[in-house]
Amino acid sequence: MSDDERTTNPHRTVITAADLPPQTPKHQDACLVVIYGDDLGRRVPLTRRPVVIGRSSKADVQIDQESVSRNHCRLVFHKDTYVLQDMGSTNGSYVNDALVDTIVLRDGDQLKVGRTILKFIVGGNVEAQYHEEIYRLMTVDGLTQVHNKRFFDEALEREVSRCTRYGRTFALIAFDIDHFKAVNDTHGHLAGDAVLRQLGVLVRDHVRRDDIVCRTGGEEFSILAPELDQAHGLIFAEKLRSLVEATHFEFESTRLPITVSLGVAEWSTTMRTGDDLVRSADVKLYEAKRAGRNCVQG
Repeated sequence: MSDDERTTNPHRTVITAADLPPQTPKHQDACLVVIYGDDLGRRVPLTRRPVVIGRSSKADVQIDQESVSRNHCRLVFHKDTYVLQDMGSTNGSYVNDALVDTIVLRDGDQLKVGRTILKFIVGGNVEAQYHEEIYRLMTVDGLTQVHNKRFFDEALEREVSRCTRYGRTFALIAFDIDHFKAVNDTHGHLAGDAVLRQLGVLVRDHVRRDDIVCRTGGEEFSILAPELDQAHGLIFAEKLRSLVEATHFEFESTRLPITVSLGVAEWSTTMRTGDDLVRSADVKLYEAKRAGRNCVQG
């Protein structure tokens, strides 16, 4: 490939057949699994026949979304590897959040078409890997890769039980993205998804080992922080607020200024259930919104 070809679009990963790696072991089964979007958990077996993904009813994998082109991308079997090829789609094909034209897929890669995310699984025991992925989807949000609402509810119940039994405490930090609707309206839902995904990674990488980060709504997140009282919860929340404000969120080279509002509440013996704690944190979150956003209340 010439230098001109490699620099035509610095934001796309482009390879040719000559760039493909040596042959890998033959006869490995492979499939795609929908981990975010409609048909969550759907399994798409892959063979040596090309598989087209798109909005068209004739596509092998139909994704009926406006952001998906009729023939968006395809997977082809080449030299015992699976290669993803964008088919000139309007909004592009993404692998592990990188915009690509043509790329060799590796086990565990995540393909994003429109707002749908599919995970590529290949190996000697695809059946077992598939069931492991389905089990994981029961507790993890496919977009942000933090825990989901179901896991949050179960973890909250366990933490309440533990603190009640042993006389301990914990804090709940509830937060959401300021003016998130404006991000979607101005830049599109694909940009909004990118922000959510980047925020999930950012927060997950900056909490303590025992803290539990969950996506509990559209742009809403919660952190269960064991052994953290109100005062230290406020300090922790302020660090997160400052971190988010200082972070450069991007979508297709466009910087998106993002801030969050946070509410902090501590478990109290006067509370009867975890729902009481959630309501308390939500009240403080709404106070942060009324106070002008991009702040912490507790």
